[in-house]
Amino acid sequence: MSSVGTLAFDEFGRPFFILKDQDKQRRLVGTEAIKSHIMAARSVANTLKTSLGPKGLDKMMVSPDGDVTVTNDGATILKMMDVEHQIAKLMVQLSQSQDDEIGDGTTGVVADISFFISADQTTRQRNTKPSNLLAGALLEQAELLIDRGIHPIRIADGFEMAARHAMNHLDRISDSFTVDANNLEPLIQTAMTTLNSKIVNRCLRQFAEIAVNAVISVADLDRKDVCFELIKVEGKSGGRLEDSLLVKGVVVDKDFSHPQMPKELRDVKLAILTCAFEPPKPKTKHKLDVTSVEDYRLLRKYEQQKFEQMVDKVKETGTTLVICQWGFDDEANHLLLQKELPAVRWVGGPEIELIAIATGGRIVPRFEELTPEKLGKAGVVREISFGTTKDKMLVIEECLNTRAVTVFIRGGNKMIVEEAKRSLHDALCVVRNLVKDNRIVYGGGAAEIACSVVVSEEADKISSLEQYAFRAFADALESIPMALAENSGLASIETVTEIKSRQIKEKNPWLGIDCLHKGTNDMKSQHVIETLTSKKQQISLATQLVKMILKIDDIRSNEGMFG
Repeated sequence: MSSVGTLAFDEFGRPFFILKDQDKQRRLVGTEAIKSHIMAARSVANTLKTSLGPKGLDKMMVSPDGDVTVTNDGATILKMMDVEHQIAKLMVQLSQSQDDEIGDGTTGVVADISFFISADQTTRQRNTKPSNLLAGALLEQAELLIDRGIHPIRIADGFEMAARHAMNHLDRISDSFTVDANNLEPLIQTAMTTLNSKIVNRCLRQFAEIAVNAVISVADLDRKDVCFELIKVEGKSGGRLEDSLLVKGVVVDKDFSHPQMPKELRDVKLAILTCAFEPPKPKTKHKLDVTSVEDYRLLRKYEQQKFEQMVDKVKETGTTLVICQWGFDDEANHLLLQKELPAVRWVGGPEIELIAIATGGRIVPRFEELTPEKLGKAGVVREISFGTTKDKMLVIEECLNTRAVTVFIRGGNKMIVEEAKRSLHDALCVVRNLVKDNRIVYGGGAAEIACSVVVSEEADKISSLEQYAFRAFADALESIPMALAENSGLASIETVTEIKSRQIKEKNPWLGIDCLHKGTNDMKSQHVIETLTSKKQQISLATQLVKMILKIDDIRSNEGMFG
């Protein structure tokens, strides 16, 4: 008890407890606490609001050590934000869980429900913003209901019922998407919409084809499964985005250990070693005295003979290239050159594993265990260089396992390469999700408006207090298409009202915001789609977060934690 306070007695002998540092404590209770949470969540959502849609703006994030990141990826923005408020941190964690589970949709979860991924016209990554945006919009509506005297628990329950109703409607209006390895054009068009607002949009079709071909290469269409571990993304600054390519194999950011080793090998048999590959060193606690030049020469000769025996043993197994996780010294490197055994050193663990998967080889942890059956096979291993620099990389192609692929991205500087990687990741996730579940809904805010209409209609059938939460949920859903319209330079209220009335009149749930000014609001004809899984995840995660925040009515913390 002494750690938190002191026990004392008054003049009548009644005990009371004196808490330490009460002047430094701050406590929020009841409505004040909930409104503090809502304010923090809305501030996070508003940060993402202007980056939604194909015409959304980028954010520049500067780290404490001066590194600059320019991106409109919701998950990246939230990850790099310096957030102190605990509820705001929950919003950031929500976006990360959406990004981990679905690969995109973070912005929509946290921000304003008005932000829809399809407005982004990018089927996938924008979802990250819609989730965040939806949570922000729901909390804003919740604040209005609290001011009208409705209990937060009734609001939270109403939101949950409305979310279930909206997700059921998404199932009804969903469409099926054809995934055919012999006809990749629909997938390419989808990937292009995902990349439309990204930094790679001037190489739109090229990057879309790279993403689709990469996923199809590693996908098992019968099981509807995609192993992302077989897709590696490498980048190198100094070139043009147009120089990016898909390699059916592995690209390793290393070169041959000796500059005089051949730069290209064919019909290669690889020994993949995670043990030391160099002359043996004396490992003993006993003292070894070298008292003469002759003793030193004998020791050196012994080491050299042992290493030559190691190299000969490796060559006897048929090895023509050694991939080593650890380094070896210059003496060993020179001996390898003399024995005409090319080698690559300091190859990282994940790269070692990918090379083993691609070439069908086994990773050998002990030198004595190397056998011909454990060698990997590749058609070509070649070294590539870049411009006038000394940067070199190894490309391992025509591997035994053709499912392992590497996307090699070029760019003018590191910042562009990193943003191109994030953009490609979004496209890969979109294609992956379509392979796993080919049900889709249409973007541009069309799905949100359609859900808003049915939730509002359902509110008229409810006689309890939850009808207010239903109407608030419907209003929050409309904020996503409104944000899309606003970011595209349109009159947001007028545009959304017109689309909503047309959806009701024409009974067409595919009408959305024409962000790219193509002259039609039919998102199906514009091929602006979003996976059903992603859209339902956005609504579900945002509703869960809002329900959790509304149930917190008391918070104690040190000063400064409510900023």
